[in-house]
Amino acid sequence: MAGSARKAEQPETAAGAVRPTIARLPENGIVEVAKLGWEKPGLIPLWFGEGDLPSPEVAEEAAIASLKAGETRYVHTRGLPAVRAAIAEYLSALHGRPFGEERVTLTVGGMQAIMLAMQMLVDPGDEVVIVHPLWPNAVAAARVMGGTPVAFPMVLEEGRWRLDLEGLMAACGPKARALYINTPNNPTGWVMSADEMAAVLGFARRRGLWVLSDEVYGRITFDGARAPSFLDIAEPEDRVLVFNTHSKSWAMTGWRLGWLTAPPSLAPVCESLMQFSTTGVTTFLQAGAAAAVTRGEAQLARMVGLCREGERIVSGALGRMAPVRYAPPAGAFYAFFAVEGEPDSRALALRLIEEAGVGLAPGSAFGPGGEGYLRLCFASSAPRLSEAMERLGAVLK
Repeated sequence: MAGSARKAEQPETAAGAVRPTIARLPENGIVEVAKLGWEKPGLIPLWFGEGDLPSPEVAEEAAIASLKAGETRYVHTRGLPAVRAAIAEYLSALHGRPFGEERVTLTVGGMQAIMLAMQMLVDPGDEVVIVHPLWPNAVAAARVMGGTPVAFPMVLEEGRWRLDLEGLMAACGPKARALYINTPNNPTGWVMSADEMAAVLGFARRRGLWVLSDEVYGRITFDGARAPSFLDIAEPEDRVLVFNTHSKSWAMTGWRLGWLTAPPSLAPVCESLMQFSTTGVTTFLQAGAAAAVTRGEAQLARMVGLCREGERIVSGALGRMAPVRYAPPAGAFYAFFAVEGEPDSRALALRLIEEAGVGLAPGSAFGPGGEGYLRLCFASSAPRLSEAMERLGAVLK
């Protein structure tokens, strides 16, 4: 009888015994749609943030040489000092001010950099005010730590996405711990101005808030060489954390390489947290990370050129489709558009898989302000994009 009672108390599956916070995490809406359409023959997949350029040869050669040299042992948890120094040198040249390697932590992709920030800062009940629409994983990272994401939507007005700074500041209540801003923005292509950054940083200083700045698309812009950055204006010990990655600018998505730029005093904290998760980035891949930032400008220029041509093709095609609501992006490599009479973005994305053979991400995956929109990644070759837009035009006419 006692055995039967114990059996009755057990959950039906192991999944029923995980933390409620984790059990309630929604599936990534982009991945959900992709899984439903992945096997369709002839599909043109434009749902993920990934182009079709190969990785830089200089990075490949450096990683292979490191592997052949037997560099496969444990190394410094935050990354090899020489690799951190290479990234710091890159940052110094890019922002025109000195950065030391103690400010850099090499991470397993940009996502781990975001997760490190949430682990450092967010306790259960803390609020993280997040500008939307936004890639969903950042919101999930706050939830994993028991934090409360507070969505603050941008609005599409007069042909451009706008952020109401006064409203954003008002959304930072007494429980707010941090502001999360992605610029250039995935999915809208909005780019925060230098003046807006200065206003946000001043407010954060007054309130004692952290600024979490996701700048992974900072080198991919359509007006100027790069986007403004909080690293242009923040002092070393300001409460500012900046996320970056090799995935986008250098076409190295599968390498899983990124970095966190943080105040120097946080280096020991970052080291401890890395010890408790991945214990560092794969040793021989770190040589590729250093090669990309020191000798990969030609690759970066190819990526920017590819994106500018892709934006021209996609924006031109969307402009000929009626009725489509769309603001041409200022940065990143996405078109985020709405089709009149199609309020359910997931349903429309699934229909376009079947009827057009094109895979797009549903706007509902990007939080408040995203429903009704679709995201298309245009970091692809001109023939591929032209074919995709022709197919979409035939269905959305």
